[in-house]
Amino acid sequence: MNQTKLIGLLPDLASFILVVNEGSFTAAAQQLGVTPSALSKLITRLEKALSVKLIERSTRQLHITQAGQKIYDQCLVMMNAAQQVVELSSVDHSMPSGALTVAAPEAFLNSVLQPLVLPFLSEFPHIELKLRALDGKIDVFRDNIDIAFKLTDKPDENLVLKELCKTELVLCASTDYLARRGVPTHPTDLAEHDCLYLAETSQDHIWNFYKEDTTHTVAVSGRYAVNQAQMRLNGVKEGLGIGIFHDFVVQDALANGDIVPVLTDWTLTSNYHGAVAMQYPQTKYMPARLRAFIDYVMAHLQPKLNTRIQLNDDK
Repeated sequence: MNQTKLIGLLPDLASFILVVNEGSFTAAAQQLGVTPSALSKLITRLEKALSVKLIERSTRQLHITQAGQKIYDQCLVMMNAAQQVVELSSVDHSMPSGALTVAAPEAFLNSVLQPLVLPFLSEFPHIELKLRALDGKIDVFRDNIDIAFKLTDKPDENLVLKELCKTELVLCASTDYLARRGVPTHPTDLAEHDCLYLAETSQDHIWNFYKEDTTHTVAVSGRYAVNQAQMRLNGVKEGLGIGIFHDFVVQDALANGDIVPVLTDWTLTSNYHGAVAMQYPQTKYMPARLRAFIDYVMAHLQPKLNTRIQLNDDK
């Protein structure tokens, strides 16, 4: 396709992004100031130009095709680049300013990032910080995220990666609970205990352990399950059972003697273990606000996290 035709497709590609994001021609058309039928014809024209079906239409909803998903992902990259062009021409890069959207799992956001927010905003008064608690997979392009923190051993290969530290899952209980119910010495003992788990999915009560070449899978149960770390920690402190946490969530409670770890000679695995990864899209011209946040995290948060992890390793 020659350059002239390609330039002509750019507005249609941008409209395609909006249709997918809104999930309907009607909602997207309202934002664009056109009729739904006109927008539908535009997408049909785009499909013809690309020789591929982008969207499956029905009377109630739209479904993006597999080929359409790949094109959509590339269109998001295009829009991100266009946004960078606008920023380059409209801001003073010597002064970090503008909106910055940061996403992280709820437990990490509440336990680790929260204390960093006010000092950062105080140091950079022209930055507007938007924090989003997102558990599970984070798509920085689809969700319009500038920086994502992930707890994973499989970071996104398409994003820049800065690994802040390692993180582990730990089991904890109150001394009162252990005095009443006994201290488990093997993962299979947990079947006889009340356990506090996430309850996000039907598999969250399945805990997987390994030690050297030995593995065990245990189906736990209990009276209280919640996918909010602080609420789960409060339940453990009150003696409701043995809870599962990331080490950074319970570090202070362990240091204060509010709770104690159990089964420390076993390692727990899950979808949220491995490393604390900070990731963001590759860009040649990084906005000053993005650079300011990255540098601030590396200077203030990474040393703190590594100190916490080291304390766990020394036990």
